[in-house]
Order: sequence, then C-alpha cells, then structure tokens
Amino acid sequence: MPFIQESKQLIHSMVHFIHYDDFEPSVYFDLLTPEEQERFFSFSSEHRKREFVATRYLRHQLFGFSHIHYDPQGAPFIKDEGYISISHTEGIVGIAFNKDFRIGLDIEMKSEKAQRVRNKFLSEEELILFDNTDRDLITTAWSAKETLYKIAGRNKIDFKTELHLQPIKDAVFKGSISTKGIRSSTEIHTFVEDSYVYTINESALSIDDTV
Repeated sequence: MPFIQESKQLIHSMVHFIHYDDFEPSVYFDLLTPEEQERFFSFSSEHRKREFVATRYLRHQLFGFSHIHYDPQGAPFIKDEGYISISHTEGIVGIAFNKDFRIGLDIEMKSEKAQRVRNKFLSEEELILFDNTDRDLITTAWSAKETLYKIAGRNKIDFKTELHLQPIKDAVFKGSISTKGIRSSTEIHTFVEDSYVYTINESALSIDDTV
C-alpha cells in the first residue's frame, strides 16, 4: 500500500491527509467514478495521474464514490456532505471538511520560492510586518493567501492588493479580502510539520464593520 493516511482535528474542521511515493495509478482505477476515469485519460503526465488518483483514493476513504463537483469559481464540493477543500503538493494530498462554512485548505512544501517572489504577493505593509529572511514564515504567508483565494469566490484576484494578512498570535492570521468596496475577514490557522506548511480558515468569512 503506497498511501499513509492521517487525520487532524482542528477547532471547527477536520483535515485528512495521505502521503505517497511513486505508485502505479492504474491499480486504483476502480476507485474512480466513470467521469473521473474519463478525465484520468486526459492527463499525459504520470505525476498528474498519481496526484489525481491519490486525491480520489482519499475521497473514497472519506465519502465512497461520491463525486467531487466544482462550482463556477472552481471550488470543490460533495453534494449533501458539506464544504470541502482540496490541496496537494509533492507527495501529499489533503482534504479538509466542514459542515458549516466554506473553507480553504492549502499545503506548501518548504522552499525559497515564496521568498523570491514575495514582492508580487505581499503588500508594502506586509513586507514590513513579516521577516523576509524567514523562509518558513514567507511560505506560510503565501499559503495563507492561497487559502483566502480559495474562499474568495472569484477566479481573478490580486494577491497583493485584494488579499491581506495581519498576525493575531502565534500561528494565527487575520485574513481579509477587499473587493468592490467590501472587506470580509476570517481567522487563518497555520501549522508546520516536517517539510510542509499548512493553512486553513477556522472561521466563516464575515463582513468587517469598517472598510
């Protein structure tokens, strides 16, 4: 069995993960729905096929053959189950689940990539707030903005000017989304384990009193 599965209970959400190495994706073909089997053959990359199958393997462990649907903004959901969010990076897939409010899960592998492009996604204020020499912190900030993007409900959004982060306490940010004169916010929790950074919103988006 190439998959190692684990779960993490947060305050309001449950997050399930599987870790995997290289495996033959066709072995798990029977765990795909007919629509997923058709989509499987559209991928030319073996890496993408493994990632796709690993995600559906985890889905099957949690929800059986329930199909993963996507709304017009690309957010995944499973009918009659609640809100889910899916994230994956090298060697790991995560599915977060919450019955009460829309969630965004993001997983990033620790690297210097976010540091190199920090001026593209951090505002001038955020560049002062965050220690730019701290690789893991900047990766976490990038991941937190990915979480905000997933719950923003828009395909096109400027990470630098429309998504905002403010540290609240250790490993917790206030994340805000500014669009069309409306500012909404949520609480984003973060944790770091092994080579990965994880971020997820632990409250529903709410409209701020002031914009």
